[in-house]
Amino acid sequence: MKQKSTLIILAPTLSSVLVFSAFSGKEKAIRYHSSADIDFYRGMTNPLPDGLNSLFAASGKCGGCHGHDPAFISMITAEGEDVNVTDDWRSTMMANSAKDPFWRAKVSHEVHVNPDHQVELEDKCTSCHAPLGRYAAIHDGFDHYSIAEMVLDPVALDGVSCGACHQQSPVGIGNSFSGLLSYEEAVMYGPYGNNPDEAPLFAQPMISFVGFEPMYGEHVVKSEFCAGCHTLITQTADLEGNLTGNDFVEQATYHEWLNSNYSVEATKVECQECHLPRIEEPIVISANYAFLAEFPRSPYGLHYMTGGNTHMLTLLKNNIDALGVTASEEQFDRTIDRTRDLLQNETLTFEIVSQTVANDTLSISYKLTNKTGHKFPSGYPARRAFIEFKAITSNGQNYFSSGEQVEGYEIDGQDATYEPHYNVINSPGQVQIYEMVMGDVNGDVTTVLERADHPLKDNRLVPKGFSTSHAAYDTTLIAGAALTDPNFNYENGEEGSGSDIITYKVGISGYTGTLNFSAKVYYQSAPLKWMGEMFSVSTPEIELFQEMYAATPPVPELVAELYSQEVLVTVNEQPASLQVTVAPNPTSDGLVRITSPDQIQQVRVFALSGIMMSAKNGRNQPMAEIQLPDVAGTYMLEITTERGTVMKKVVRK
Repeated sequence: MKQKSTLIILAPTLSSVLVFSAFSGKEKAIRYHSSADIDFYRGMTNPLPDGLNSLFAASGKCGGCHGHDPAFISMITAEGEDVNVTDDWRSTMMANSAKDPFWRAKVSHEVHVNPDHQVELEDKCTSCHAPLGRYAAIHDGFDHYSIAEMVLDPVALDGVSCGACHQQSPVGIGNSFSGLLSYEEAVMYGPYGNNPDEAPLFAQPMISFVGFEPMYGEHVVKSEFCAGCHTLITQTADLEGNLTGNDFVEQATYHEWLNSNYSVEATKVECQECHLPRIEEPIVISANYAFLAEFPRSPYGLHYMTGGNTHMLTLLKNNIDALGVTASEEQFDRTIDRTRDLLQNETLTFEIVSQTVANDTLSISYKLTNKTGHKFPSGYPARRAFIEFKAITSNGQNYFSSGEQVEGYEIDGQDATYEPHYNVINSPGQVQIYEMVMGDVNGDVTTVLERADHPLKDNRLVPKGFSTSHAAYDTTLIAGAALTDPNFNYENGEEGSGSDIITYKVGISGYTGTLNFSAKVYYQSAPLKWMGEMFSVSTPEIELFQEMYAATPPVPELVAELYSQEVLVTVNEQPASLQVTVAPNPTSDGLVRITSPDQIQQVRVFALSGIMMSAKNGRNQPMAEIQLPDVAGTYMLEITTERGTVMKKVVRK
């Protein structure tokens, strides 16, 4: 049985304190590091905030013990790697959630669109991005919290710092979302203190210096711990700003995890296991108390909080002083490297599953399988992944390309509204983009979150085990043509593969020689196309972000790439492109005629939601007629000819 510790602190000064430990029985002189000392050792321009409010302590209060230890006793691995909490955390998106200039610009955009909703919008947005300010205000009896209050509040600007997570109550966790969080006073929950074989928690130092009692909390290592902010359901407003009574799932990372094999007990992987990876090596978790060196804790969660947003991390790094960021360029570089590593090694598998030549067409199929415990991409709906595919001649020229990047890091050939999901791509004007596209009450594309009424498209790669019959499917919908794609989340006729197969068909008539194929999967967190609606509005926050965005453009992050072996092509016919005409378009009576120089085999009609409305056999004739549904709107025609398949958009007045 381990002896309970007794800790006596005598004559504290700025230089040292004397500590007696019942464990060692020896008197030890411990250097006490002031804030100035700590900042000197870290070489920081902007120190961590050191304040308190009625409910929380800022990270500077915690950093005194759980930050960098210049004595190199605590927060150090056996190999000498510094794994202290605050320095790993301070260069993450979580640490900078309240200073994120994209977030601030977007909040100002939403308020500009619906100014009568400013109080509610800012209160909701600060619930997750500035919880230390917002929930302290609620604790003090105020009904709402504003951006104006946040920018003057150093504790709120600490973002999602220590107390934002470790003071969460276990009561009701996993059943409350959209920033509806519950906090406890004067408590810090952690993963230690429940194992009878480990040393008891040494609570008195934390109680004495910062007023919080460390306690064991099983919930801090559970995915439910993340649920409150990582599922966000918004209320829909029409174009006049009137609430419709409808709800929209803006993001549902936690529910995506529920609808996956990762939440099943036999194969369970919690969010923290990937985003705060644990090491089994015992780590001394607090500085300033030498006796703690004899009682390290294990396992230890590295506070990397890695996601996928290399672009915004780079933008923050490039604007440290302007944004008042507390991390150094070197710390951002480490977080960016970890982010890139996660994207390239832990996100998806990418493979060639078939390659054939038939009927003057070369077909190559790629399979993407999601390795994450949620959709890819997940979270904020601006995020997207896309495939850049190229067929390259023996002399290095592009013979066929899809998804090639152009000026502004945009995608060549993408539709002005949005690209549908594809099963087969046979035209350079088609590109496979995995994304969620929001539609307003009129069915038009919108990037105004409060106007979002329903998803027009959601073909983001789902996690393994994902099911359309799962109880959480209502918050994790697949939308658009991916719903009818037999290769999307299906393998051997069974749902839940977490994969998609995309086939590229390249016409090779008239070409003799070799072709090489390259396919690259890119991730982009803040594409220029998404910014258009917001950048058309002028607010100080938008103008500031637009300036920073121009200086740090949204370079897509390479996730995976494949190169095929050379394919010999020896066909000597003249090239002919796939041509299909749809008329009249628009149509007033719903009757449209489809003509093509090739034999038409089938025509299918889809609503923009992805639901198939009708289908007609083309009878292998060069002309087909089809009747659109009676309801006016925009429809997608999937037209299959003997030489391939094309998608055409048609409008019924």
